[in-house]
Amino acid sequence: ATVLKTISEQGLLTDPLRSQIQACSDLRTLETIYLPYKPKRRTRATIAREQGLQPLADLLLKQEKLQQSKQATLQPYVNSAKEVPDTQAALQGALDIIAEQWSENAETRDWMIERARTYGKIVSKVKRGKKAEAEKFELYLDHQEPVRKIPSHRLLAMMRGAAEGILRVSLQLEGTRELSELRRRLVHNRQFEFCSELSATVVDSYQRLLLPATESTVLQTLKEEADEQAIGVFGKNLRELLMAAPAGPRVTLGIDPGFRTGCKVAVVDGTGKFLANTAIYPTPPKSDIGAAGKTLLALIQQHKVELIAIGNGTASRETDAFVGDLIRDHQLDVTKVIVSESGASIYSASELAAREFPDLDITVRGAISIARRLQDPLAELVKSDPKSIGVGQYQHDVNQKQLRKCVDRVVESCVNRVGVDLNMASIPLLSYVAGIGPRLAENIVEYRNRNGRFTNRQQLTSVPKLGKKAFQQSAGFLRIRDGDQPLDNSAVHPESYAIVSRMAMRLQTSTKSLVGNATLSKNLKPEDFVDAQFGIPTIVDIISEMGKPGRDPRSDFRVVKFSETVNSMEDLKPNMILEGVITNVTHFGAFTDIGVHQDALIHISQLAEGYVSDPNEIVAVG
Repeated sequence: ATVLKTISEQGLLTDPLRSQIQACSDLRTLETIYLPYKPKRRTRATIAREQGLQPLADLLLKQEKLQQSKQATLQPYVNSAKEVPDTQAALQGALDIIAEQWSENAETRDWMIERARTYGKIVSKVKRGKKAEAEKFELYLDHQEPVRKIPSHRLLAMMRGAAEGILRVSLQLEGTRELSELRRRLVHNRQFEFCSELSATVVDSYQRLLLPATESTVLQTLKEEADEQAIGVFGKNLRELLMAAPAGPRVTLGIDPGFRTGCKVAVVDGTGKFLANTAIYPTPPKSDIGAAGKTLLALIQQHKVELIAIGNGTASRETDAFVGDLIRDHQLDVTKVIVSESGASIYSASELAAREFPDLDITVRGAISIARRLQDPLAELVKSDPKSIGVGQYQHDVNQKQLRKCVDRVVESCVNRVGVDLNMASIPLLSYVAGIGPRLAENIVEYRNRNGRFTNRQQLTSVPKLGKKAFQQSAGFLRIRDGDQPLDNSAVHPESYAIVSRMAMRLQTSTKSLVGNATLSKNLKPEDFVDAQFGIPTIVDIISEMGKPGRDPRSDFRVVKFSETVNSMEDLKPNMILEGVITNVTHFGAFTDIGVHQDALIHISQLAEGYVSDPNEIVAVG
């Protein structure tokens, strides 16, 4: 609409041009068509037009035999009042207009972009005086790669170097063939008196206008494509991380390891409620293993701890070894697990954590988050900024609006697939349930705090501002354990409860007996329950849910067994076979925690015996 209006106001909107604009299906084509009509900053061509040289440019563009000499043709355009002192200045101004018109021709620009994408190279070089700061961009200090082959992660690495002022990234074209083809396209009358001047203008138009515009478009398009791929990788990894197996509602002790400041310890009950905290110093420089052991043992026995979650940051393996010895020496029935603490410190310092634990130190909040991550990764990770949890590639460099959309879509999809315990869920977790959002999530938690636990889904309608539509959208994703209605702990929507009653009547049993009875539900025929409101797919889903109501779609919890002989890089030897956990998957391979403080990269070429085109076919986060 803006383009049509602008061109119309200039009195240049023809019917064919209107049709061409209205038929546009992508932004780049529209921009290319609009370019000649777009209001511009003052260019050499703009100044020449103000000097009245457009008619001369039009005459030269026709390339028809002149009726008089070159000088006589140019003389009428000399005008000292308009700063055109002589014929040479008139000619130069007209050629400036021609150079701009040629560079703005949609067909020419499209051809140049196609040439650049087929034959161009992306070149990165270190900027003068920046070599000392360029260590992390070592691969790209003098690097070039064909446009058609450059992988997204390498382009984003170069772009980051350019954004940090270390690298200069440009498009390189051989140029000779392009200029030859442009001359053939644009200078079509070799007998024309100004043929050599037009030929020189082809070079000017190419070097000064066409090439920079092509470089800008190609780099922008490549960046958009790279962003799309990187966001796709991030989305996949985030989904795997959020859908990681939960250890379940068991009393858990979280440890945020450290050396000088000691290890912060926190205990949470099966619902994630904070019970106790302390600090122990089993690691250097204090290495007070005796006192640390007594403190930890007392907490384990007092709260009947079943799981110990140890953060995988600094002093992680030393703490893990200490806890392992304690479990073995006292024959404790406790499972210890190393947990990724990426983003835990950012959550600990957040406003959300401050509201949840206003009286606790940031480090204690971190230990609580580590414990809860083990119990239910999804419920805890939704509280952190997904960009900070260490999955994906260059997520800080991509289009943040698109990334946010992807994150919201993935988180919402995971939350709704798993379902949410209405009596345990935090505000951030509830806000991702379809139909709820942040404000209603706060209202639900306030209502729960004031009136006690929900005993049935219908009570949701008493929550302030939660209307019929929100209830209809959200009810099927919210679970109530041990409530008044057994179906409230399933994925069956309240609108379908009547169907389940009909199913129970058909089998001559009660709804309570049917829920969770896979043997009974196998005797149901979907077609017997189809009506005007519910079709076969819905009925099939309901029967399936009857067999395993509220079944968690996530895989069963399993502990990675790190080698006890490997604690640092120095302990690694060729030909070792180690168990580890995939922490991140990128286009070029997978990062793996093998317990040495530094993730190991398994390059794409080493992931399998055969050729691998996409690491996601072989591995997944977690």
